[in-house]
Amino acid sequence: MLGNIQEINNKDKDTLTFITCGSVDDGKSTLIGRFLNDNDFLFTDQITKLKTENKRKGNQFADIDYALLLDGLSSEREQGITIDVSYRYFSTKHRKFIVADTPGHFEYTRNMATACSNAELAIILVDARKGLLEQTFRHSIICSLMGVKNIILAVNKMDLVNYSEIRFKEIILKFQKFAETQNFQLIDHIPISALKGDNVVFKSPNLSWYEGPSLMSILNLIKILPDESKFRMPVQLVNRPNMDFRSYSGYISNGKLQVNDTIRVIPTNQRTKIKEIFIGQKSIISVGRGISVSLTTKDELSISRGDCLIHDDDEIEVSDQFNTTLIWLTNTKGFSGREYILKHTTQKCTCVISAIKSKLDILTGNALAVNEIFLNDICKVNIKTAKPIWFDSYNQNKHLGGFILIDKLTKNTLAAGMINFALKRSKNIIYQKLYVDKDARRKLNGHSSKVLWLTGLSGSGKTTIANELCKSLHNDGIRSFILDGDNLRHGLNFDLGFTDADRIENIRRVSHVAKLMVDAGIYVITSFISPFKSERDFARQLFNKHEFAEIFVDTPIEVCEKRDIKGLYKKAREGQIPNFTGIDSPYEKPLSPEIKVSTVNSSLEDIVKLIRKKVID
Repeated sequence: MLGNIQEINNKDKDTLTFITCGSVDDGKSTLIGRFLNDNDFLFTDQITKLKTENKRKGNQFADIDYALLLDGLSSEREQGITIDVSYRYFSTKHRKFIVADTPGHFEYTRNMATACSNAELAIILVDARKGLLEQTFRHSIICSLMGVKNIILAVNKMDLVNYSEIRFKEIILKFQKFAETQNFQLIDHIPISALKGDNVVFKSPNLSWYEGPSLMSILNLIKILPDESKFRMPVQLVNRPNMDFRSYSGYISNGKLQVNDTIRVIPTNQRTKIKEIFIGQKSIISVGRGISVSLTTKDELSISRGDCLIHDDDEIEVSDQFNTTLIWLTNTKGFSGREYILKHTTQKCTCVISAIKSKLDILTGNALAVNEIFLNDICKVNIKTAKPIWFDSYNQNKHLGGFILIDKLTKNTLAAGMINFALKRSKNIIYQKLYVDKDARRKLNGHSSKVLWLTGLSGSGKTTIANELCKSLHNDGIRSFILDGDNLRHGLNFDLGFTDADRIENIRRVSHVAKLMVDAGIYVITSFISPFKSERDFARQLFNKHEFAEIFVDTPIEVCEKRDIKGLYKKAREGQIPNFTGIDSPYEKPLSPEIKVSTVNSSLEDIVKLIRKKVID
């Protein structure tokens, strides 16, 4: 019965979505538990359970540990830390609240970033004893990047510093100096003790020097500016139950729409008027943001999933290159030149990080030069997509400015991204139609063209096979050319070393050169270790199905070492050559190459004959 009364009373209230964040053990979970308890949102059996848990831990005379309300996972209870994001719902007479308790541990920063993306306000907790820590700065920066403009700095555990006003002011002055570098609109500061309840829901006599309101009062009365952004609806589904009806479904991420509004379809720029708006089976006249709807139009248009509907007089960016901020969420390293899947609203396409511009130093705010991205790094990067996509900058519209990067092989989410701005130069570069094309060159040469991609460890026999194969083709009047790894590092790739990032860029350049040479109508024989499957797959997708043949020279590392007249393996094992493939840098064997050969069990002549038989003759 109580729930029904609350539901009726809550009907016309606005909702504030906020998060608690900060470093480990700053009291985030305890604070939310205190909110629930002091607002009478805990049932008697929940309180009894908390007291029982307290006794089980031997703390029967201590204060109730309200954090247990939020730590639902057994591992959270055992370790005393939050791992997963926990959501709780409660209300007061002023408004409704959705609060997300986020993990403070460095390892779970990705979970915090996910919760932050939907928040309107953040309570950043600081342990009064420890002050501002690295994770405090990291979480604050993520809040700023994710578009959270309203911040409350809650200095917690004031009871453990004797409610010291001096200590409180030391912390807030340091935070204010840092916050000047961030994009916050409103910052409040408040001393609290979540465990004791001081200044959480009710003003505390222990903090009589603090003249401001309680934390609950701030949350009740804070003004969140309404979203005045323009209408945006990414099309998720085309509904065609029969030949007489067609509608377009999606989530209105921003703005308002009503019947008879003129809309434009992006990227095709088709125009029409809205005929009907449906929520479920119910027809309505107008609708605002945050609602899933189906629309019918007055004209028959070609609209598909991945398109975006906007008002006719609005503009939206469309580009295949843009500058972004990435928060890296996994232990899998990120590299420029490696191909990823980009998912943006209902759009999905392949992309590459074309340049890693800088990494943010959390403690100093300085931009650092890097060529690899690691777990929890915050980096500015340029991204190139396989096709133009539509978007708003994240600063203008967090719904249409955010995206994720996905690993092509594992399908794991790698990074959360915020688009800063389009790189305008991308609009000025188009493919030129050539009068003499690939087919014409092949006809002139009298044979086809293809890339023969030799891969294997150093010393496996790639170069020897490449030379013998090229000689065999040349003797038969077949035009061919060898792209050798060592030779290209004297010219095109002279600036590259042997780090993972440099190896990826090395293969990216070689792949595009090989593509040009195949278009020129000749056989291209590449001789590179090319240790990573991702880059070999990147090379393959540049070509038509029958224009690429992966040839795995499967020679055991023991044999390669015995053949090593330069002594490279020996030097690598002694630590003189870092990042040596097979020693301290991995080689990912091809899983399904077109051809696998062994220089141990087969003669050079037989290997050349096999290659020619399978992929040339």
